[in-house]
Amino acid sequence: MRAVLQRVTVGAVRVEGQIVGSVGQGYVILVGVGHGDGDTQALWLARKISGLRVFEDDAGKFNRSLIDVDGGCLVVSQFTLYADARKGRRPSFTDAAPPDIAEPLIVRFADMLRQEGVSRVEMGQFGARMQVEIQNDGPVTILLDTVDMPQG
Repeated sequence: MRAVLQRVTVGAVRVEGQIVGSVGQGYVILVGVGHGDGDTQALWLARKISGLRVFEDDAGKFNRSLIDVDGGCLVVSQFTLYADARKGRRPSFTDAAPPDIAEPLIVRFADMLRQEGVSRVEMGQFGARMQVEIQNDGPVTILLDTVDMPQG
C-alpha cells in the first residue's frame, strides 16, 4: 500500500458538488492498494499514521501524534499512486490492485485507524470522480509505502 499523508487544518471531499467526507485538524490520506497488499500492510500503515509525530508541541518541535492532538483522518482512495510513467506519456496502472480487492481493503484500513484510537475517520467515495480540498498545514506531506515496512 502507498499513502500520501498531508497534515491539514481542513480537508473535504465532494462528489457531484456534495461533501461526502470532511475533517478539521488532522490528515488527508491519499491511499492506493497494490497487488499482494492485505491486512498486514493496512495495519502497519494505520499504526504508523496514528503514531507518527508530526504535530508541534509547545516548543514547536514535531513531538505530537494524531492521537495526541485528537485529530481526524480523511481517507481518499487513489489508485494513481501506483502509476508507472517510466515509458511513454500515458501512465500505466497495472501495479494497482483491482477495485474488488482495493475497496474492501481501504475500508478495513479506515476501520484500523479507528481501532488505533483515531477519533474521527471519514472517507471519500471509492470509484467516484472526487474533488479533494486540502488545506495543507506547514506544509507537511509524507510518503509512506508498505514496501518499506520491516519484515518478520
